[in-house]
Amino acid sequence: MEETKDPLCRTPRSSGLGWQNLRALLGGKRTLYNLITLAVVVGVWQFMSDQYRSDLLLPPPWKTAKAFFVAATDLDTLKNLLLTLRRVATGLGIALLIGMTFGFLMGYSKTVMQLVDPVMGGLRQVPVMAWVPLTIVWFGLGDGPTVFLIALVGAFPILLNTIAGVQSISKDYFHAARTMGASSWSIFKDVMVPAALPDVLTGMRLAVSAGWMSVI
Repeated sequence: MEETKDPLCRTPRSSGLGWQNLRALLGGKRTLYNLITLAVVVGVWQFMSDQYRSDLLLPPPWKTAKAFFVAATDLDTLKNLLLTLRRVATGLGIALLIGMTFGFLMGYSKTVMQLVDPVMGGLRQVPVMAWVPLTIVWFGLGDGPTVFLIALVGAFPILLNTIAGVQSISKDYFHAARTMGASSWSIFKDVMVPAALPDVLTGMRLAVSAGWMSVI
Protein backbone atom coordinates (compact mmCIF):
# COMPACT_ATOMS: atom_id res chain seq x y z
CA MET A 1 0.00 0.00 0.00
CA GLU A 2 1.56 3.27 -1.13
CA GLU A 3 1.92 6.12 1.29
CA THR A 4 0.27 9.32 0.14
CA LYS A 5 1.87 12.66 0.80
CA ASP A 6 -0.12 15.57 1.99
CA PRO A 7 0.27 18.37 -0.62
CA LEU A 8 0.03 20.94 2.15
CA CYS A 9 3.10 19.54 3.91
CA ARG A 10 6.04 21.15 2.12
CA THR A 11 9.67 21.27 3.06
CA PRO A 12 10.49 24.77 4.33
CA ARG A 13 12.94 26.61 2.15
CA SER A 14 16.17 27.89 3.54
CA SER A 15 16.07 31.59 4.31
CA GLY A 16 19.50 32.05 2.74
CA LEU A 17 18.63 30.35 -0.55
CA GLY A 18 17.92 33.63 -2.37
CA TRP A 19 21.20 35.13 -1.16
CA GLN A 20 23.12 32.03 -2.28
CA ASN A 21 21.48 32.12 -5.71
CA LEU A 22 22.39 35.79 -6.06
CA ARG A 23 26.01 35.10 -5.15
CA ALA A 24 26.15 32.17 -7.58
CA LEU A 25 24.68 34.34 -10.34
CA LEU A 26 27.23 37.10 -9.75
CA GLY A 27 30.16 34.71 -9.53
CA GLY A 28 30.83 34.68 -5.79
CA LYS A 29 31.39 37.09 -2.94
CA ARG A 30 34.18 39.00 -4.60
CA THR A 31 32.10 40.13 -7.57
CA LEU A 32 29.21 41.07 -5.31
CA TYR A 33 31.47 43.11 -3.04
CA ASN A 34 32.99 44.85 -6.07
CA LEU A 35 29.53 45.82 -7.29
CA ILE A 36 28.60 47.13 -3.85
CA THR A 37 31.80 49.18 -3.70
CA LEU A 38 31.16 50.55 -7.20
CA ALA A 39 27.61 51.50 -6.27
CA VAL A 40 28.82 53.31 -3.14
CA VAL A 41 31.53 55.19 -5.08
CA VAL A 42 29.06 56.25 -7.78
CA GLY A 43 26.54 57.30 -5.14
CA VAL A 44 29.07 59.43 -3.27
CA TRP A 45 30.30 60.85 -6.60
CA GLN A 46 26.76 61.85 -7.59
CA PHE A 47 26.12 63.37 -4.17
CA MET A 48 29.30 65.47 -4.27
CA SER A 49 28.54 66.52 -7.86
CA ASP A 50 25.14 67.77 -6.76
CA GLN A 51 26.82 69.78 -4.01
CA TYR A 52 29.34 71.45 -6.33
CA ARG A 53 26.88 71.96 -9.20
CA SER A 54 29.75 72.54 -11.60
CA ASP A 55 30.61 70.27 -14.53
CA LEU A 56 34.06 71.82 -14.61
CA LEU A 57 34.98 70.96 -11.01
CA LEU A 58 33.14 67.66 -10.63
CA PRO A 59 30.88 66.45 -13.45
CA PRO A 60 28.24 63.83 -12.58
CA PRO A 61 28.88 60.15 -13.35
CA TRP A 62 26.51 59.98 -16.33
CA LYS A 63 28.19 62.92 -18.08
CA THR A 64 31.60 61.38 -17.43
CA ALA A 65 30.43 58.06 -18.88
CA LYS A 66 29.08 59.88 -21.94
CA ALA A 67 32.37 61.72 -22.46
CA PHE A 68 34.26 58.45 -22.04
CA PHE A 69 32.17 56.80 -24.75
CA VAL A 70 32.79 59.72 -27.10
CA ALA A 71 36.54 59.60 -26.41
CA ALA A 72 36.64 55.80 -26.84
CA THR A 73 35.16 56.11 -30.33
CA ASP A 74 37.39 58.99 -31.44
CA LEU A 75 40.19 57.94 -33.80
CA ASP A 76 42.67 60.53 -32.55
CA THR A 77 42.15 59.38 -28.97
CA LEU A 78 42.67 55.76 -29.95
CA LYS A 79 45.88 56.63 -31.81
CA ASN A 80 47.22 58.48 -28.76
CA LEU A 81 46.20 55.55 -26.55
CA LEU A 82 48.12 53.11 -28.74
CA LEU A 83 51.11 55.44 -28.66
CA THR A 84 50.98 55.52 -24.85
CA LEU A 85 50.63 51.74 -24.67
CA ARG A 86 53.70 51.35 -26.87
CA ARG A 87 55.71 53.65 -24.62
CA VAL A 88 54.57 51.86 -21.48
CA ALA A 89 55.28 48.42 -22.96
CA THR A 90 58.76 49.49 -24.11
CA GLY A 91 59.60 51.05 -20.76
CA LEU A 92 58.33 48.06 -18.80
CA GLY A 93 60.29 45.69 -21.05
CA ILE A 94 63.50 47.60 -20.29
CA ALA A 95 62.59 47.72 -16.59
CA LEU A 96 61.98 43.97 -16.56
CA LEU A 97 65.34 43.28 -18.21
CA ILE A 98 67.28 45.54 -15.83
CA GLY A 99 65.35 44.62 -12.68
CA MET A 100 65.51 40.86 -13.13
CA THR A 101 69.14 40.82 -14.26
CA PHE A 102 70.46 42.82 -11.33
CA GLY A 103 67.89 41.32 -8.97
CA PHE A 104 69.06 37.75 -9.52
CA LEU A 105 72.72 38.76 -9.39
CA MET A 106 72.35 40.87 -6.24
CA GLY A 107 70.15 38.29 -4.53
CA TYR A 108 72.53 35.43 -5.24
CA SER A 109 75.94 37.08 -4.80
CA LYS A 110 76.87 39.13 -1.73
CA THR A 111 79.76 40.64 -3.66
CA VAL A 112 77.49 41.99 -6.40
CA MET A 113 75.10 43.23 -3.73
CA GLN A 114 77.84 45.21 -1.99
CA LEU A 115 79.06 46.68 -5.27
CA VAL A 116 75.74 47.62 -6.86
CA ASP A 117 73.47 48.36 -3.90
CA PRO A 118 74.95 51.81 -3.07
CA VAL A 119 74.39 52.97 -6.65
CA MET A 120 70.86 51.55 -6.88
CA GLY A 121 69.98 52.90 -3.46
CA GLY A 122 71.13 56.39 -4.40
CA LEU A 123 69.25 56.43 -7.69
CA ARG A 124 66.10 55.15 -6.02
CA GLN A 125 65.93 58.20 -3.73
CA VAL A 126 65.85 60.73 -6.58
CA PRO A 127 62.28 61.99 -7.25
CA VAL A 128 60.88 61.16 -10.65
CA MET A 129 60.21 64.80 -11.56
CA ALA A 130 63.87 65.64 -10.93
CA TRP A 131 64.78 63.43 -13.90
CA VAL A 132 62.47 65.24 -16.34
CA PRO A 133 64.84 68.11 -17.31
CA LEU A 134 67.76 65.72 -17.70
CA THR A 135 65.80 63.29 -19.86
CA ILE A 136 64.73 66.12 -22.18
CA VAL A 137 68.36 67.20 -22.51
CA TRP A 138 69.57 63.63 -23.07
CA PHE A 139 66.83 62.29 -25.35
CA GLY A 140 65.09 65.40 -26.67
CA LEU A 141 61.36 65.57 -27.19
CA GLY A 142 59.51 62.42 -28.19
CA ASP A 143 59.35 58.88 -26.85
CA GLY A 144 62.79 58.93 -25.24
CA PRO A 145 62.06 60.83 -21.99
CA THR A 146 58.80 58.98 -21.34
CA VAL A 147 60.29 55.54 -21.97
CA PHE A 148 63.29 56.36 -19.76
CA LEU A 149 61.10 57.49 -16.85
CA ILE A 150 58.82 54.45 -17.13
CA ALA A 151 61.83 52.13 -17.21
CA LEU A 152 63.39 53.95 -14.25
CA VAL A 153 60.40 53.81 -11.94
CA GLY A 154 59.50 50.28 -13.03
CA ALA A 155 62.94 48.78 -12.56
CA PHE A 156 63.14 49.31 -8.80
CA PRO A 157 60.00 47.36 -7.76
CA ILE A 158 61.10 44.45 -9.95
CA LEU A 159 64.67 44.70 -8.63
CA LEU A 160 63.73 44.75 -4.95
CA ASN A 161 61.14 41.99 -5.21
CA THR A 162 63.49 39.79 -7.23
CA ILE A 163 66.19 40.23 -4.59
CA ALA A 164 63.72 39.36 -1.85
CA GLY A 165 62.56 36.29 -3.77
CA VAL A 166 66.08 34.96 -4.33
CA GLN A 167 67.19 35.61 -0.76
CA SER A 168 64.14 33.80 0.61
CA ILE A 169 65.14 30.54 -1.09
CA SER A 170 66.37 27.98 1.42
CA LYS A 171 70.07 27.17 1.14
CA ASP A 172 69.16 23.49 1.27
CA TYR A 173 67.87 23.68 -2.31
CA PHE A 174 71.20 25.01 -3.54
CA HIS A 175 73.15 22.38 -1.57
CA ALA A 176 70.92 19.58 -2.87
CA ALA A 177 71.29 20.76 -6.46
CA ARG A 178 75.08 20.97 -6.19
CA THR A 179 75.21 17.54 -4.56
CA MET A 180 73.41 16.07 -7.57
CA GLY A 181 75.92 17.72 -9.91
CA ALA A 182 73.78 20.59 -11.18
CA SER A 183 75.58 23.33 -13.07
CA SER A 184 75.21 27.03 -12.31
CA TRP A 185 72.81 27.43 -15.23
CA SER A 186 70.70 24.50 -14.02
CA ILE A 187 70.54 25.97 -10.53
CA PHE A 188 69.44 29.27 -11.99
CA LYS A 189 66.67 27.98 -14.25
CA ASP A 190 65.48 25.05 -12.12
CA VAL A 191 65.85 26.46 -8.59
CA MET A 192 66.14 30.24 -8.51
CA VAL A 193 63.65 31.23 -11.21
CA PRO A 194 60.72 29.01 -10.09
CA ALA A 195 61.21 29.87 -6.41
CA ALA A 196 61.53 33.62 -6.98
CA LEU A 197 58.81 33.86 -9.65
CA PRO A 198 55.95 34.86 -7.26
CA ASP A 199 58.01 37.80 -5.96
CA VAL A 200 59.02 38.76 -9.50
CA LEU A 201 55.37 38.83 -10.56
CA THR A 202 54.55 41.04 -7.57
CA GLY A 203 57.30 43.42 -8.64
CA MET A 204 55.97 43.44 -12.20
CA ARG A 205 52.49 44.35 -10.99
CA LEU A 206 53.90 47.25 -8.97
CA ALA A 207 56.01 48.29 -11.94
CA VAL A 208 52.97 48.47 -14.22
CA SER A 209 51.21 50.78 -11.76
CA ALA A 210 54.28 52.97 -11.35
CA GLY A 211 54.83 53.06 -15.11
CA TRP A 212 51.31 54.29 -15.82
CA MET A 213 51.68 57.02 -13.21
CA SER A 214 54.88 58.17 -14.90
CA VAL A 215 53.35 58.71 -18.33
CA ILE A 216 53.77 62.40 -19.11
